[in-house]
Amino acid sequence: MSREQAFLHMLDAASKIQWNIAMILEAKAVEAEKVRNWTLHHLNADAFTSHEDQLNEPLQVHSQIVELLEGLTKLEIGLCSNLKVVLAQDEGYSGDSGGSNGFGGDFDLGDLGK
Repeated sequence: MSREQAFLHMLDAASKIQWNIAMILEAKAVEAEKVRNWTLHHLNADAFTSHEDQLNEPLQVHSQIVELLEGLTKLEIGLCSNLKVVLAQDEGYSGDSGGSNGFGGDFDLGDLGK
């Protein structure tokens, strides 16, 4: 497998991961909306034994959301570092536009569908 093909596979995998992340976030948004609706209709001051419990319950939900977002952020940072490798120019790249592409050779984007 050539270097260009390996980079294409990396980009393809990154795009699939991004799509899956989008699906996760969409599902989480639907879930959050359901939880919000349930909370608004079922939780009131009478549902808790003390004011401390009334404060702790939302804080636990909030910390779970923060954990999820931190995990997704770390995943995105990892994907970003992979994409930087793919997009970085070779040290020997001259910058001319004569068919060279920074990957060290000719690169045809028409081969993406193969």
